[in-house]
Amino acid sequence: MSYTPYTLVLDVGYISILMLVGVALRRLIPVFRSLLIPAPITAGLLGLLLGDHALGVLHFSELLGTYSSILIAIVFAAMPYAMAFNARNIKGARTMWAYSTSMFMGQWGLFILLGLFFFAPVWGTQEWFGMMLPVGFVGGFGTAAAVGGALHGVGAEAALSLGFTSATVGTLAAIVGGIIFAQWGIRHNKTASLPKELPWELRSGQIDDEDARPSIGKATTNPSSIEALSLHCGVIMVTVAVAYLLQQLISKQFSMISIPLFALSFLVGICGKLFLSAIGKPRYLDKETVASISGGSTDYLIAFGIASIVPSAVASYFVPLVVMFVLGVVYCFVWFLLAERFFATGWLERALFGWGWATAAVATGIALLKIVDPKLKSGTLNEYGVAYVGFAPFEIGMTILAPIAVLGGFTLGLGWAATAIAAVILAVSLYHAAKARAEQ
Repeated sequence: MSYTPYTLVLDVGYISILMLVGVALRRLIPVFRSLLIPAPITAGLLGLLLGDHALGVLHFSELLGTYSSILIAIVFAAMPYAMAFNARNIKGARTMWAYSTSMFMGQWGLFILLGLFFFAPVWGTQEWFGMMLPVGFVGGFGTAAAVGGALHGVGAEAALSLGFTSATVGTLAAIVGGIIFAQWGIRHNKTASLPKELPWELRSGQIDDEDARPSIGKATTNPSSIEALSLHCGVIMVTVAVAYLLQQLISKQFSMISIPLFALSFLVGICGKLFLSAIGKPRYLDKETVASISGGSTDYLIAFGIASIVPSAVASYFVPLVVMFVLGVVYCFVWFLLAERFFATGWLERALFGWGWATAAVATGIALLKIVDPKLKSGTLNEYGVAYVGFAPFEIGMTILAPIAVLGGFTLGLGWAATAIAAVILAVSLYHAAKARAEQ
């Protein structure tokens, strides 16, 4: 069956139906509310179960797995337009920066090295196998699509499926472990606030009070000219299109060089942002609207990504995957415990946020934080927001460098470099923390 525009309509339609089912299950079924399972994950798992690789009820197209590569390019293209390129004072968030950066770089570095020196000799896995843990855990579904898609495009066919499997397992570990840690903290009076029950909006995912519903963005144009949503989508899609043309041009001129589309989309997006500033229109695009488009793309990315997992590819790595996931959870648990050494006050709130981030994504960390700090009085998110200015280069850099390192043959160097950076930051931070305690 040939691929046509209507094939795309059916693929998007099927996954949209499953996302609506996920929304309904989150609202109506207690276990879904208790586990805070996002609708896109439910949709992806249902798509995997009902698709041709399992029950064969829904017949997605053979190109289902390519959507994630396009959607992650949209997410990275939108990123610069929603970012603030201004210097900010990170003095008050140095500890959060140290905790986050050492955790992030340590997970990348350690598991890249484990992949090379443990998994490859024992199970004969490829050199990129170890990075599938941080790709899915601390990276989340976006990084799984970015790195997995880039590797898949150059012949590592299992990378995309393994990346999304890792992200799915990480998210489930984040939620289950996070709820256990939160309940322990509440029972032992380790939290600043002790909620009796999570708010309905967080549990169900629905905002029933119309007055409490936040805006998803502001219009920057008059509809008589163009709808604001059309303008914002148009700029982002032009960014991706220019990035794609650049990718094709580079590949044509330099056949040995392969630059991921999402990386070029990010760079073109930065150029677009700088162009708007140069012509005196730095706020021509509304950040909230851009973020909403990016968030919607991420939802579909997650659903399509999980639904496109090839079970046979995952099954062939089953034993090393299980071992790697166990080691990954242990690593994240160690960092959860280390939070008490980093933070003098409110360590559990920050540890819970860090656990959700280390195993899944920042959004999961925020959801878990709200269990013990529903009104966000601990200051955790404020610290993270300031610290992110100094952390962003590490996050974006590793996402871009990881597939390039594999293609360029310097995976080992990347692993050692990331581990060394994490070790230095960790050692310096713990030294200063111990010194501060001794002076008290």
